[in-house]
Amino acid sequence: MSITRVDAGTSYNIIPQSVLLQGTARTLNAQMRDLAEERLTQIATASRRRWAAARVAYSRGYPVTRNHPKQTDFAIKVAASVAGENAIETELEPTMGAEDFSYMLEARPGAFIFVGNGDSAGLHHPAYDFNDAVIPVGMSYWAKLIETAMPA
Repeated sequence: MSITRVDAGTSYNIIPQSVLLQGTARTLNAQMRDLAEERLTQIATASRRRWAAARVAYSRGYPVTRNHPKQTDFAIKVAASVAGENAIETELEPTMGAEDFSYMLEARPGAFIFVGNGDSAGLHHPAYDFNDAVIPVGMSYWAKLIETAMPA
């Protein structure tokens, strides 16, 4: 859980009439999502009893991006046939990034993979620099994926 915005008061020696806290809560499974919302509400309720009014407006964003085993194995084999076995990393730590494709993976089996970008800052960082040299590799992967999944 990250508190990313705090708005309160006008001076160091005046108790503010209100405080606004905003942020995000990201988890790696649905049960922890439920627990995060529950605990945040409990903390706000306890604060309300002690100091002042409190309100929680908790909205759920993207679900966890969770690959399906069969489709992941297929994607790995195709990627290895394009880039070579040594270029494929299969033991990645889970990330807390949000991804639109997570909704697709809830509706249909599939796999979300990363195409390496080389030595650059992470996506959404101001110093991120897309590596145009990976475009042919990425396009080759998608073409091979379709050719393999849907042979003529």
